[in-house]
Amino acid sequence: MAKERGRKPIAVNRRARHEYLIEETVEAGLVLSGTEVKSLREGRANLTDGYAYVENGEAWLDAVTIVEFGSGSWTNHAPRRKRKLLLHKDQIVKLGSKVKEGGYTLVPLSMYFSDGRAKVELALAKGKKDWDKRQTIRERDDKREAERAMRTRNRLGE
Repeated sequence: MAKERGRKPIAVNRRARHEYLIEETVEAGLVLSGTEVKSLREGRANLTDGYAYVENGEAWLDAVTIVEFGSGSWTNHAPRRKRKLLLHKDQIVKLGSKVKEGGYTLVPLSMYFSDGRAKVELALAKGKKDWDKRQTIRERDDKREAERAMRTRNRLGE
């Protein structure tokens, strides 16, 4: 069988970009069991409630749902178990100190296969206030309206 190349998306946490200000992103590997990989290949994952944390010098991903594999038997995995993240030691120390410092949290942004290996993109993020969210929505709507006006102006000008 030919080796996979490139990046194949599995799941994206769209809500994270709305709820948090993203300061920094980092790519981490995942420690998975066999049926979890099969389920991910079918694209059956949900990152919405997920978060990561550092404990005893190890990084963990928790509350991420990977649906049980349909053809699995007694070997199936638990859908919402905590999973170990594979990061370099200095990355773990840096992220752990930022989170401990306060105000920051580790949020999964996306999950994907990179050259056949399951990866998760983690963000070091700060929670947005309600007025920040409203301002972001307002800016997005204004940008969309300006693009629409430019399109109609260009159409009429031709």
